Amino acid sequence: MPVEEFAAGWISGALGLVLGHPFDTVKVRLQTQNAYRGAVDCIIKTYRHESLLGFFKGMSFPIASIPLVNSVLFGVYSNVLMALSATSHQQRRAQPPIYTYIFIAGCTGGLLQAYCLAPFDLIKVRLQNQTESRLQPGGPQPRYRGSMHCAVTIFREEGPRGLFRGAWPLTMRDTPTMGLYFVTYEGICRECTPEGQHPTSATVLVAGGFAGVASWITATPLDVVKARMQMEGLTQRAYRGTLDCVVSSFRQEGLKVFFRGVTINSTRAFPVNAVTFLSYEYLLRTWG
Repeated sequence: MPVEEFAAGWISGALGLVLGHPFDTVKVRLQTQNAYRGAVDCIIKTYRHESLLGFFKGMSFPIASIPLVNSVLFGVYSNVLMALSATSHQQRRAQPPIYTYIFIAGCTGGLLQAYCLAPFDLIKVRLQNQTESRLQPGGPQPRYRGSMHCAVTIFREEGPRGLFRGAWPLTMRDTPTMGLYFVTYEGICRECTPEGQHPTSATVLVAGGFAGVASWITATPLDVVKARMQMEGLTQRAYRGTLDCVVSSFRQEGLKVFFRGVTINSTRAFPVNAVTFLSYEYLLRTWG
C-alpha cells in the first residue's frame, strides 16, 4: 500500500488547518450560539472580548490530530481508487478513472475520516465555544483549561461515549460530501487540462477551492446538527438523537437554522482547500 498519499495528506492537512481555523471558530459560534447577528458581528465581538487569540481557541489539539485525519482521508481515497481502477496516482491523468470509482473512493475516505475525527472535533468545538477571556484578571474562568483538560473532563463527566457525541451526524456529513468533494475536484481538473497532461498550479487551486465550496454548502445542514449535539453535554441533555435535534431546531428556528455559517463556511473553504490540494499534488509529484 503506497504511503506517499498518507504523508502528503498529513502535510496538506496541517497547512489547511492553520489557514482555516479562525474562520472555523466563527462558524462554530454562529451555529451553536444566538448571541451574534451574523459573521461580521461575531468577528467583531470575538476580537473585542478575546483579542486575536480568540479566533485560535481549540487549535492546539487539531494541529496534532487534523493532519492525521486528513492523512486518512487522502490516503484511503487514493488507495481505494487504485484498487478500483488499477491505476496509481501518477497514471490517473493518462488513464482517468470513472467518476463512480472516484465517488466511492471519496465516500470511503470520508467514512473512515469521520470515525477518526469525532473525538478531536468534539474537543475543538467545546473549546471554540468558550467565550471567556483569559486576558481579563478576575473575570469568569473558562470551563476547560486546555485540550487535554477538556478531553479528561468529558471522559469523566460523560463517559467514553461522551467523546463521540455528534459522531452520527458527522459521519452522515462526511461520507457523501467527500465523494462530492473529489468528484468536483477531478471534474474541474479534467475540463481545464489537456488530455494526458498534469493540471497547472492555477487549475489545482481553482479546482480545490470549488471542491471545498461545493462540499461545504452540501455539508452545512448536518454540520449545524453535529455542532449542536456536541454542545448539549455542557447542560442537561437536550436531544434524544440526531432526528430529534433536526426536528427541534426546525420547530424553534425554522429552515434557515440549518444554513447558519454557510457563508463563512464557503469563504473559508475556497482558500483552505485550494492550498490543501496544491500542496498535496505538489508533494506527490515531487516524490513520484
